[in-house]
Amino acid sequence: MKKYLVLYAVLATALLVAGYRRYRNETGRLTRNQHAMATEITHYRTRAGQEAASNEALRLRCREFEALRKADAAEIRRLGIRLRRLEAAGKTVTATSLTASAPLRDTLVVRLRDTVAVIDTLRTFRWRDPWVQLEGTLGADSVCCRIRSTDTLRQIVHRIPRRFLFIRWGTKALRQEIVSSNPHTRIVYSEYVRIER
Repeated sequence: MKKYLVLYAVLATALLVAGYRRYRNETGRLTRNQHAMATEITHYRTRAGQEAASNEALRLRCREFEALRKADAAEIRRLGIRLRRLEAAGKTVTATSLTASAPLRDTLVVRLRDTVAVIDTLRTFRWRDPWVQLEGTLGADSVCCRIRSTDTLRQIVHRIPRRFLFIRWGTKALRQEIVSSNPHTRIVYSEYVRIER
């Protein structure tokens, strides 16, 4: 009889410890999520002078992701991906603003008006750098402009370990670093959601 009581006590203690660990992990995850949602995105420049931003990652379960990010979940389904196979989802919004000045040139254009060739003068401009191309024409009554901007966003997700004196252990938070190669681009918003099992 004592055998069964000891076995019962050991089993009850193991279940209690497992329940406490799960409760503690879940509480820690929710606390980190609240902190990640409360902190703003941090902007900085890299040593190379590139625009960069940093923010903490959210850790959601699949059901939480589906409930809180309905539009993203619908887009993922449209791509033919099952949500249960999702590992992480990220979103970054950038804005490119630039002030450019370019010299105007006169260009002769031949147009047909009522089957008669008419020579017209247009003023054109063209400006470019490695990231932005700007060109356009100024007519007598209209302006036509074409802008093309190229950007590469590099997203790096890394873990920040807990620290005690000089000892690093575990994971305190997940952090996402985004670096833009275009100096005219400013990172406006970024979000990274990691799906937990």
